Amino acid sequence: MEYSGRGTLLLSVVGVGRAFVLTTRPKQWTKNLIIFLAFFFTVNEAWNPPDMGEMFSLAARTALAFVIFSVLSGAVYLINDVFDVEKDRVHPKKRFRPIASGKLPIIVAWAGATILFAGGLSSAFLLEPLFGGISTAYVTLMIAYTIVIKRLILLDVFAISAGFVLRAVAGAVVLGVPISPWLYICTGLGSLFLALTKRRSELSIAGEHAGEQRDTLEHYTLALLDQLISVVATSTVLAYALYTFTAPNLPENNAMMLTIPFVVYGLFRYMYLVHTKDIGENPEDILITDAPLVLTVVLWLATAATILGLLRG
Repeated sequence: MEYSGRGTLLLSVVGVGRAFVLTTRPKQWTKNLIIFLAFFFTVNEAWNPPDMGEMFSLAARTALAFVIFSVLSGAVYLINDVFDVEKDRVHPKKRFRPIASGKLPIIVAWAGATILFAGGLSSAFLLEPLFGGISTAYVTLMIAYTIVIKRLILLDVFAISAGFVLRAVAGAVVLGVPISPWLYICTGLGSLFLALTKRRSELSIAGEHAGEQRDTLEHYTLALLDQLISVVATSTVLAYALYTFTAPNLPENNAMMLTIPFVVYGLFRYMYLVHTKDIGENPEDILITDAPLVLTVVLWLATAATILGLLRG
């Protein structure tokens, strides 16, 4: 009986631990890969491929920054699910989330989030004080989003976009390198595009139950979101195009313009998936599972890397 009791307790602890990890959304940590943009776009400026020591040193700092932001974003998701527990329970998919389904006790989520916030922010300040400041701003924004901003139409998607921009800034700060303002503009517009398409898919799927699942969905309409998406998609393409031949740290022969078709196709492909399959609710799934989109990203990275590494060098 004693052995059986211990076995049951162990299984319970393992179950709660698994539920805790799932609530931190490891799949969505891919959003933090934006932190690597600064490292990628400063090749032959902050570091040179032949100098492996410097390259690995900066890559390691960037990787550590990525881990810290993943820890912090995991804590944010824990807090988010605590506040959204009632709305998640009426959502066809979110009701299976650990907190909404009762697999993860709320008190455990609060305790875990506190530990992750403390560990993540202290590590951020130890790595680089300014990076710690950016990390604190990110956490503050995301908590404000969870408690208040996500209920305010338009401001909700702008807050999401600002979170991505802070990631890009964090990547530059941790390396101590300046980045073209165009990178921040393109990051902000691109993430705003993803946020708007996410709202569209949520609204389309939820239908008459939209307001029960998310407050702002009561105020959005598909027509409004389609107009906003069109405006932002157009702005994103124009901003990226301007970046490719005006940014001072790019090759003078404007070879970076060769990457424009990949960006245009990527946006078009994403819009196609959102409008025909209603799968924009989880952008991270689209970006890692849709083969044409994955191939487009790979080709964009390969082309940009060749231009920045060889032509600029």
